[in-house]
Amino acid sequence: MNFFNLAGKVAMVTGGNSGLGQGFALALAKAGADVFVVSMAEDNDVTKNLVEAEGVNYHLSIADITKDGVCKKLVEECLQTFGQIDILMNNAGIGINEPDVTKFTRIQWDKMVSVNLTAPFELASEVAKHMIPRKSGKIINTCSLFSFLGGQWSPAYAATKHGLAGFTKAYCDELAQFNIQVNGIAPGYFATDVTKETRSNPESNQRILDHIPANRWGNIVDLMGTIVYLASDSSNYVNGTLVTVDGGYLVR
Repeated sequence: MNFFNLAGKVAMVTGGNSGLGQGFALALAKAGADVFVVSMAEDNDVTKNLVEAEGVNYHLSIADITKDGVCKKLVEECLQTFGQIDILMNNAGIGINEPDVTKFTRIQWDKMVSVNLTAPFELASEVAKHMIPRKSGKIINTCSLFSFLGGQWSPAYAATKHGLAGFTKAYCDELAQFNIQVNGIAPGYFATDVTKETRSNPESNQRILDHIPANRWGNIVDLMGTIVYLASDSSNYVNGTLVTVDGGYLVR
């Protein structure tokens, strides 16, 4: 089981103080990694308490990753705080829905591209400068089922998640020679605050469940093993792939 041990490692997790990101941060902490969380908002120490209860170190940086130069500064801050970055978890993302596709605006498009695609590129680029000389590192991108599907009501979400999948493969091609693994995790439908409204509506809830062979929404704990696997030595020969955690949604 030492292949899954992250003791002595440092993980940077964007969007790590709520929802799936909080689950990723906690899973990495449970495996022994110190955690540097990037968020646009405070979380009343909830994530801090969860992470530190695992006996590891925690640091929160409040920042807007879409602003020029911020990603570079965040990497420098993490290095100054912990001395290294072994794992980058590009998790922060947004979704903006518009039922009338003709009313989806350039402003909405640009905002989603900035958060979902440009920021992960900039962070990965800056982190790679640290990982390449060490010939070691893990970059994990939170993709989506909409990295494979069309995605009704949000052309930008599907486009950015397809783009993030392509970026994952492209960066694998560039960095594998330096023993850096670049992979994506594609969660399905999970029970979080974001999906609360959908789950509370019997019609929309059943429509989702009818598409999931497991016949249930995912719980955050269902993602923990996969993220530790992708962040650990157990996946050292897994590169440029997307791991779906969806209860079988894509097969139906």
